[in-house]
Amino acid sequence: MLDLVFLAFIGYVLVLGLRRPFLWVLLYVYIDILAPQRIGYSLIASLPVSLIAFAAAFGGWIALDRKSGARFTVRQGMMLALLLYCGWTTGNADFPLDAATKWDWVWKALLFAIFLPLTLTTRARIEGLALVLLLSIATIVIGTGMKTVLGGGGYENLKFFVNDNSGIYESSTLATVAIGLIPMLWWFVRHGTIFRPHWLVTGFAVALTFACLLVPIGTEARTGLLCIAALGALTLRYTKRRFLFIAGAGLLGLAALPFLPQSYYERMATIAAPGGDESASTRVAVWKWTLDYVGEKPFGGGFDAYRGNRFAYVMPVKEVNGNTTSVEYREVVDKGRAYHSSFFEMLGEQGWPGLIIWVALHLLGLWQMERVQRRWRGEEDEATRWIAPFAAALQMGAVVYLVGATFQGIAYQPVMLMLVGLQIALHTYCLRIDSARSLLGRSEVRKQAITGKIRGAVTA
Repeated sequence: MLDLVFLAFIGYVLVLGLRRPFLWVLLYVYIDILAPQRIGYSLIASLPVSLIAFAAAFGGWIALDRKSGARFTVRQGMMLALLLYCGWTTGNADFPLDAATKWDWVWKALLFAIFLPLTLTTRARIEGLALVLLLSIATIVIGTGMKTVLGGGGYENLKFFVNDNSGIYESSTLATVAIGLIPMLWWFVRHGTIFRPHWLVTGFAVALTFACLLVPIGTEARTGLLCIAALGALTLRYTKRRFLFIAGAGLLGLAALPFLPQSYYERMATIAAPGGDESASTRVAVWKWTLDYVGEKPFGGGFDAYRGNRFAYVMPVKEVNGNTTSVEYREVVDKGRAYHSSFFEMLGEQGWPGLIIWVALHLLGLWQMERVQRRWRGEEDEATRWIAPFAAALQMGAVVYLVGATFQGIAYQPVMLMLVGLQIALHTYCLRIDSARSLLGRSEVRKQAITGKIRGAVTA
């Protein structure tokens, strides 16, 4: 039954897209994030629904959609360069089979992020894409929040729609994405046109924000706590009553402490003392190994090059004997441990060239969103006053992502690449408005000059 519901919805949108091809772009975003083929049981799992939507999105834009306003930007060129470079490193990878497996989804994520801004040429399209992205994530977040409230949480114990700890369904990844999208959620409360500002919209936003904050608790993802702290610090920039905000956040945190499980406290304690946790201890060892590795191979070893690592580290092991607890430091030998950082993921897999492109891509996005905010801040017109707050939401989401990416390997996360596409689209949209205003201004000056000459000739 569930398979039929998914297939009926997908088929309906495919039919609607014959008149509105942009709907196929939104359909692919929905499928790529939620992955209904993994939620279903048999029929939908046997159909290549993601490939169908992917082909429809590209084919529909090429054959049926309008191209006015579409531009190829510097950041799209950077992603294209990264895509080509990843293809080259995959062909020369240390572990060809594993690299080919990761390449199968990375090239689609990068290619779609390059393509996406070409379709987002109007405010309605930018807002529509942002809404579908937000609600697709919300579908997972709401279920996660409900399970957490009902007592179904725990590290690697909280099951989502699929029993698969990968992609957006990986606990730390979901925590980062959920926290990063909170600013965009509140942008819709104030400036949305698809769902106009209303008390029902505000109520839904409050509930969804609460669910987003529950994700790091339910998953016990340490990265989620860091992302919440980063979002709180960023919010201070846009808060007029900063001291009241800090006091309120502190009181809310204190009120939540009695309801948190003991396992959550124990896991969060490893942030300050990573040496006592095996997962945290290996990260530093892997990062050191990666630096040594690129010292010998500066162009990287291709996807999953971490499988070749091997190192030893010292870890304290507690032994409880009655009322006595003893700590013994033992040397642990480990191998094939993942990077646990997007920065080191890029460095180990794509070398210094890949890391430089990736970091420059995101830093340029932060700078562009800052320029857009400053340029369009204080706009009174309904048609443009949404721009600066939307740029702020995208910038805050990007910063939260980079904080989360520091401690997990999500350099190619499709949702975050879609946010990059939204940033590019917004920046391009603003450039077009400025260009149109400039042309209009020059036209008015020329018109006034001609009128002045005519009046002068008549007077003479």
